[in-house]
Amino acid sequence: MVHMSAVEDPRWLTADERAAWLALLSTTILLPGAIEGPLQQLAKLSLFDYNVLAMLSEASDGTLPMSELAARTSASLSRLSHVAKKLQARGLVDRDAHPGDARVTAASITAAGRALVADVAPQHVETVRALIFDRLDERDVADLARIGRKVVSGMDANHWILRTPAP
Repeated sequence: MVHMSAVEDPRWLTADERAAWLALLSTTILLPGAIEGPLQQLAKLSLFDYNVLAMLSEASDGTLPMSELAARTSASLSRLSHVAKKLQARGLVDRDAHPGDARVTAASITAAGRALVADVAPQHVETVRALIFDRLDERDVADLARIGRKVVSGMDANHWILRTPAP
């Protein structure tokens, strides 16, 4: 994490760096809303709600400790707990003591949650493809993954996406 303090000799961005920064900034501002809109229309889910359900659906048994789910959704435990409670009220998630350690709370996707993900995922993937991948060639995709991992590692060297080797 970079800490802000007075800088005596600022390292201003070059024209190329500024162009890259503005493209990244615009992407991070525009993309969440563009992806979330269809999720809201289809299932009244925020992008974060969907990500929680998707991460649980991808777990081998549909269950993750809340701390691991927080890591996989890049969220604080507090934010995740609030959303898990909301999803639990909709019957999409259960929260119980972890089967391997009763001191740990685990979240599990319910049958209704799996069904909702199965219903929404095709449109979600199509939205992601239309907004991102249809515009990129294979090299762009590899570059995006490589650059994203580099940027993430500078903010969180232990982020879950860095645990698996890059393709």
